Amino acid sequence: MTNSRNGNGDPVTVPDLSRIMVIGVNHRSAPVELREKLAFSPEEAEKALHLLQDSPHINESMIVSTCNRVEILMVTQDQSLALETILSFMAAAKAISRPRLQECLYVHTGDRAVTHIFRVAASLDSMMIGEPQILGQVKDAFKTAVAKKSTGLILNRLLHKTFSVAKRVRHETGIGGHAVSISYAAVELARKIFDTLDDKTVLLVGAGEMAELAVEHLIRNHSGTGRLLVANRTFSVGVELAGRYNGLAIHLQEIPEKLKTVDIIISSTGSPDYVITKDHVKPVMRSRKHRPLFFIDIAVPRDIDPAINRISNAYVYDIDDLQGVISENIEARTMESVKAERIIHESVIKFAQWYESLEVVPTIVDLRTKLSAIAHAELTKTLNGLPHFSPADRQALEKMTESLINKVLHDPTLFLKNPGSHRNKSVYLDFTRKLFHLDP
Repeated sequence: MTNSRNGNGDPVTVPDLSRIMVIGVNHRSAPVELREKLAFSPEEAEKALHLLQDSPHINESMIVSTCNRVEILMVTQDQSLALETILSFMAAAKAISRPRLQECLYVHTGDRAVTHIFRVAASLDSMMIGEPQILGQVKDAFKTAVAKKSTGLILNRLLHKTFSVAKRVRHETGIGGHAVSISYAAVELARKIFDTLDDKTVLLVGAGEMAELAVEHLIRNHSGTGRLLVANRTFSVGVELAGRYNGLAIHLQEIPEKLKTVDIIISSTGSPDYVITKDHVKPVMRSRKHRPLFFIDIAVPRDIDPAINRISNAYVYDIDDLQGVISENIEARTMESVKAERIIHESVIKFAQWYESLEVVPTIVDLRTKLSAIAHAELTKTLNGLPHFSPADRQALEKMTESLINKVLHDPTLFLKNPGSHRNKSVYLDFTRKLFHLDP
């Protein structure tokens, strides 16, 4: 048994899970240049799993490789030999010295390993708490491992439990419900102004990554978004991006005219000067009948003239405005993470109880096998002395014998599976094996 702590920091007794082990690096333990070297492509991960399967010290394994972490999750009978295997493998496969590798690696075993994988999938260990991508990445890693047949009973059960824990955290806490990226915060601000974005026309100025992410958030969260226009200095790039989102590419010179009909402008260019000024906006407001016009300026230097804010029904938000929203939301996510940690600690205890029950199964099987052999041997002797018994009589006696075995084993089986929280299960298992002479 090992000691862990619950969401309130109170000590909790957790059954020993020492065969489960995680070895890895993440954004806190290793710089990006080392993480890049250690990263596994999907093809490399498949080859690595095949090599790990050949190791006599690793029973089950899977590899999680993202931009922020590279981790090997495994089941082993010998922690030190498994660690040595992984260190040698990674140093050779990635051409990194052992000392450099050991500086950055973390190793979690037992309940700490289980807690870690639960926290990773629930995005509590991410650079940005609550980001949703990591769960999909863990699922993909598991699919690869299953396809390569490198997982077994323990990792399969652990990963299915991991996914249900992540789902609970997402549904029972607000950890993912607050915008913590510039692009997502911009979309949330737009939603507050318009109530709904389902029928709004969006003009994307520039084809930068942040502007594109904002459009992705719009489309993912508001499937009914009306229309997308893309204006970019290089028209062909605008055409390509617009095509990706079923939009329409326009020339930069068309922007003033389009201001009459669009609702939201997301701008992220590299221009040193304002792309849209107060003089562009003021003349169009009358023809718009003063419908709100929302500008999201995520460019540095700024693309949108801040003087536009002085025009009625025109709203300009820049990077600093969005950062304020993000800071508040990060604090909110951190508060929600306390609830998430409670869910995870509860789930670790439940998984550990299942894991511990695996020790019981061989003893119960051996006990049933021995009692069954004795009972059927005696039944055979008895039936041999009763030749006048019909086949139906013999079948009835055999059925009664099986029923008798089940009833005799019922209470001992329940007790061995759960002898009580204050009793040491291993003592009772050992006593049972000795009492019935189950070991040769």
